[in-house]
Amino acid sequence: MSSLSSIVMSPRHSSFQIPRSIASNNYIIRRSRTSRSPQAAVIPNFHLPMRSNEVKHRTSAEEIQKLKLITAIKTPYLPDGRFDLEAYDALMHMQIINGAEGVVVGGTTGEGHLMSWDEHIMLIGHTVNCFGGQIKVIGNTGSNSTREAIHASEQGFAVGMHAALHINPYYGKTSLDGLVSHFEAILQMGPTIIYNVPSRTGQDIPPSVIHKIAQSPNMAGVKECMGNKRIQDYTMKNIVVWSGNDDECHDARWHHNAAGVISVTSNLVPGLMARLMRSKQTPLADKLLPLMKWLFLEPNPIGLNTALAQLGVVRPVFRLPYVPFPLARRNEFVEIVNQLGRENFVGQKGVQVLDDDDFIYLSRY
Repeated sequence: MSSLSSIVMSPRHSSFQIPRSIASNNYIIRRSRTSRSPQAAVIPNFHLPMRSNEVKHRTSAEEIQKLKLITAIKTPYLPDGRFDLEAYDALMHMQIINGAEGVVVGGTTGEGHLMSWDEHIMLIGHTVNCFGGQIKVIGNTGSNSTREAIHASEQGFAVGMHAALHINPYYGKTSLDGLVSHFEAILQMGPTIIYNVPSRTGQDIPPSVIHKIAQSPNMAGVKECMGNKRIQDYTMKNIVVWSGNDDECHDARWHHNAAGVISVTSNLVPGLMARLMRSKQTPLADKLLPLMKWLFLEPNPIGLNTALAQLGVVRPVFRLPYVPFPLARRNEFVEIVNQLGRENFVGQKGVQVLDDDDFIYLSRY
């Protein structure tokens, strides 16, 4: 009997050669002119999404569309780099009692890109388990890989998130037709908000793409960072939009018919941001502008992480590559807090100026 070692590679033809002893022993390979690929390979959507009939935390796109203030919640850390769930829960409580109606878990602000998927899905599940009956939980399960985005969304919905947030593929950008195909695939998973932020992805999601996917029953709306003119164009066509720019969100809501805002600033002053979304408050919007501008002097979430540490509601722990604002900026924050009133900010401790040595930087965690 021939051994496997007798099956050799022909250097001339670069193909496997079958020994005669095998070929003559009922192992002759026959090719049929009518041969077909395995049936599973040609069935559309063979890998069907995981589904559940459980309705404890299930919601519809229409329910998501009613949300006015959605906070892109911060993820705090322990000194060893693990999640500080005690601080996280306190942040969530402050959002709920001050009027936030939804949170995005593991978004850019929550540093989802610095998490493993195990951490990411665990934090979504923890948020649903502890707070899902009081606030809508929107998991950032987007990816530049369609396969990965689908898998993460399946897991997120399986642990109970109410909706998903999805960005367009970044770095490895695709065509406009590719964007449509990507979003159509992920929209099958459940209620979804599409997030357009070209400053981070390097590619705008144009209205032509949104219009093509807007008919999906799972399309909750768009988080739009391209300004209020784009928002107006969508709302005139009955597409639900949340402003992605805190400094424009008041006008977006009251002059351009946005549903509300997905906010960074509301991590710090959720009560004031809730007021902006519930009634026209032009003087308050103007008063908040210095805080909003300060937060985005460097890429988000650097400013927010610095501010929450100065307020004493999170430990001054940074996962690299993020580092805090320099000392001069930290002094400016104290002045902003004093102008707006410490009572309007989260936490109970007095605002402080932290020294450079107070911060912990983590490269491995």
